[in-house]
Amino acid sequence: MRRRDFIALVGSTAAWPLAARAQQPGMPVVGFLHSASPEPYAPQVNAFRLSLKEAGYVEGRNVAIEYRWAENQTARLPTLAAELARRPVAVIAAGGSPASALAAKSATTTIPIVFMNAADPVAVGLVASFNRPGGNVTGVTLLSAELVAKRLGILRDLLPSVRKIAMLVNPTRPGVDAQKLPVQEAAQAVGLAVQILDASSERDFDAVFEAAAQQDGALIVAPDALFLNQRKQIADLATRYKIPTMYELRDFVEAGGLISYGASSLDMYRQGGTLIGQILMGKKPADLPVLLPSRFELTINMKTARALGLTISSGLLSIADELME
Repeated sequence: MRRRDFIALVGSTAAWPLAARAQQPGMPVVGFLHSASPEPYAPQVNAFRLSLKEAGYVEGRNVAIEYRWAENQTARLPTLAAELARRPVAVIAAGGSPASALAAKSATTTIPIVFMNAADPVAVGLVASFNRPGGNVTGVTLLSAELVAKRLGILRDLLPSVRKIAMLVNPTRPGVDAQKLPVQEAAQAVGLAVQILDASSERDFDAVFEAAAQQDGALIVAPDALFLNQRKQIADLATRYKIPTMYELRDFVEAGGLISYGASSLDMYRQGGTLIGQILMGKKPADLPVLLPSRFELTINMKTARALGLTISSGLLSIADELME
């Protein structure tokens, strides 16, 4: 199903505040805490709402959702999480940066929390283990580290002569070291040099891409809510500076980025909604193992490839899930 059809099916984000106001007495409330802003995440939130509906919970009918968006201001998350904990809500869904889930975990030890963002929830301290999360937190992982070798392999297929790669990270993101280390190790194993580039706000992007252009290689963009929020700016800069860039999410390619390989973000939020439904039906987070991605996708923007002067190999074309124009 195409994204525009999906959005039309489940309705627009304009209905969210109305649905919250329509809450009936005794109706369970889901707190939705996110580190970014709502507009770029409309498809993901709609996937979340649809999965809740499939579990028997329809917003405004038998469940209410209280939305809290930090607008990429991570410092706001503890306050927003505390608001939801005081509400009190039946469960908190945490999306975007792992900082949202960490803020929720700091705000309450009793309200169930479901994260939909953490590449390595054990490393950042959200859960004790994948199979036995413990405490009041469970969720869905991106499996980012495990896919690094695959992304590097795709880049080398795309650019056989590449010898250097840069990696764009947000240094303020919890667990950022866990993002960098697998890339550095995988690159070293195949003889690639790695340059780490930091950006903690959209004001940093111009300097970052100037630096990446000087190294005459490729770029990997690490997962982060800030980067997803600014995906059009990032994709445009990569094209302007003629930098072949690999992303984790399809959303970047749709915004004009070159290529992506990773877990489906829509599917991740759908899985999160499924976990929320189970918790609303009485299950405890400690008894719900962290879910692994159920769908991976390779997406290539052919128009961007031509703008960069790249020829996509027949091998990559044959395994791509989607070719965009």
